[in-house]
Amino acid sequence: MNNMPEIWFPHLGIEIPHLSNIAISIGNFDVYWYGVIIGCAIIIGILLATYEAKRSGQNSDTYFDFIFIAIITCVIGARLYYVLFSFDYYSQHPKEIFNLRNGGLAIYGAVIMGILTAIIFTKKKKLNLGLFLDTCAPSLILGQAIGRFGNFFNREAFGGYTDSLFAMRLMESQVRKSDLTPDIINNIVNINGTSYIQVHPTFLYESVWNLCIFALLMYTLRHKKFNGQVFSMYAIGYGIGRFFIEGLRTDQLTIANTGIAISQVVSICMIAAGIIIYILFLKNKKNSHISD
Repeated sequence: MNNMPEIWFPHLGIEIPHLSNIAISIGNFDVYWYGVIIGCAIIIGILLATYEAKRSGQNSDTYFDFIFIAIITCVIGARLYYVLFSFDYYSQHPKEIFNLRNGGLAIYGAVIMGILTAIIFTKKKKLNLGLFLDTCAPSLILGQAIGRFGNFFNREAFGGYTDSLFAMRLMESQVRKSDLTPDIINNIVNINGTSYIQVHPTFLYESVWNLCIFALLMYTLRHKKFNGQVFSMYAIGYGIGRFFIEGLRTDQLTIANTGIAISQVVSICMIAAGIIIYILFLKNKKNSHISD
């Protein structure tokens, strides 16, 4: 490959000579960076949530109990979401439904299942749902910001062709052919015998956006006016960012043969849900003051 970098940000002057998606190999078993990064994101999220629980006078053990349940339900939700909207493939290869090592986890499926799990969990434990969701929201968005770098190691979840400041070049031989759109193929560059695609690093866009939302949520957490406020801001903020970033991606899951990206539809629903949650919890806060 003429010692050319595998990943290249030409306008930023950043070159990465080699970046394997395998962290370590134990015999014939490979541990992928994607799984390592997701694992780190979960651990950091747990630490943050339990810290916030202690700070706000809650029982941190409650959040440990929830996390153990949520990890299982969220993985199931993420896989079901992906399989459902890739049903043409999985209907022909049903055994692949359970093969998680080949990828196929959708973050929105995990988020939706996580919220449902939280609703059921807090109801059974007789906990304040708004307070519980507020405590978890910063951990969730931080975990999402970290987790996106798993896509970077996998050379996936990128956008269409661009020549902008943050344009990212990937070796054509190292990406899935199904992710290459006509505009990317028409702008392939060949440098010293190595073919590169040049695309939007949407993993980076979303990670940076999520970090900004995280900072906003952490500030709001210290100054919130009512329970549920932080989570509603998470839903609105993440939904807005994901809607626009999803429009750049080339690996969108779509609704049947409509060409409509399901994640953009879910983003709109999430924004609307965030607004409704904000209004309902605010109204509940006002009513409680009146009754007092």
